[in-house]
Amino acid sequence: MTDRNPYSPDAPIPARLRPAMEALGRVGRDLSRRIARGPLGGQLAATVGDNADGDRQKALDVLADEAFARDLAGTGVRWYASEEQEGVVELDPRGTLALAIDPLDGSSNIETNVSIGTIFSIREAGPEGEASFLRPGHEQIAAGYIIYGPQCMMLVTFGDGVQDYILDPETGRFTLVNSQLTIPGESAEFAINASNYRHWSKPVRAYIDDCLAGSEGPRAKNFNMRWIASLVAETHRILVRGGLFLYPRDDRPGYDMGRLRMVYECAPIAMLVEQAQGRATDTTTRILDKVPAELHARTPFVFGSITKVDRVTAYHDLPEQEVSALFGNRGLFRV
Repeated sequence: MTDRNPYSPDAPIPARLRPAMEALGRVGRDLSRRIARGPLGGQLAATVGDNADGDRQKALDVLADEAFARDLAGTGVRWYASEEQEGVVELDPRGTLALAIDPLDGSSNIETNVSIGTIFSIREAGPEGEASFLRPGHEQIAAGYIIYGPQCMMLVTFGDGVQDYILDPETGRFTLVNSQLTIPGESAEFAINASNYRHWSKPVRAYIDDCLAGSEGPRAKNFNMRWIASLVAETHRILVRGGLFLYPRDDRPGYDMGRLRMVYECAPIAMLVEQAQGRATDTTTRILDKVPAELHARTPFVFGSITKVDRVTAYHDLPEQEVSALFGNRGLFRV
């Protein structure tokens, strides 16, 4: 796979962003091949340390980060911000772009053969590195992810809908299969880590209780729960099948602002979701209107089909006494 252009000729990529997108595509293509080899490609799941935010780093986290930083040099990217690094790196003083990346999302799943991915976000570069990223998410000019699964796929938006590509293993190119992907409006699926139920706020518990009550509850509908613990995999399912993803804040130490990162994960996913005619909030506020206070800031995250996200917001807008009444009457987890 020596072709420098990893995209099929019909890929509608803005000329200004093409060098950076080609670098992302090349590294994604190479990572896909290496991941597919599993242990034949080395001890990719080996723990090698902690990242800047205290999370355990796997060997593949570091390998992916180094590969993206290396290939993005000379592509117009001035500032490179990675979840795996403490601060912003300057790749090219003459560059005009700022790129944030989670090089390997879901790395805890490497050895279990579950879909993992890369999440990226592109903005205009300012004179200062960190300040280029501490701005509202709606200022992103591109966002997307690469998912390494049974098929390697890339979903990306340049602000005019979501483009869906699949990597053809025979040609080594990402081929466009859908130029306007949209989230289905109806779905009976939601994704949340139910093991944290006791730590959630009352509005979140009341919402989930009503879903679990099924056809006999206030929603009058049976739901299925999904949880993969890989944000890229969760996002891909919702973009394809619809539904709802929730990672709320809770009362555990370190989770009071949620666990997912604004710059590297939530802002780019939110841009994709909105461009696919969905919605993304922190349970009440639009994610793309939020400004991160620091490079590795976290936020609660809820996204998916518009009506489902709006219903979660409605539960949070209820007065405390009404939420307490809902929870008291329909709390299915009560002893």
